[in-house]
Amino acid sequence: MVMESREPRTTAAERREEEAARRRRRTLFLRELAEARELRARIQPRRVRNERLRQMMRMRTFRY
Repeated sequence: MVMESREPRTTAAERREEEAARRRRRTLFLRELAEARELRARIQPRRVRNERLRQMMRMRTFRY
């Protein structure tokens, strides 16, 4: 007895289209994320500066 998958088979064109749509959504998300970080940096400069210094120390700690 052969079990068929429940998902319909997708063609190569459909997969490319889905991949392109996923990339567009990801690009939009990353753009909005960067925008939100810039806004936060303008609103809370001291906190952002301290966070950036902490991040630099973290990165320096784990260098090989």
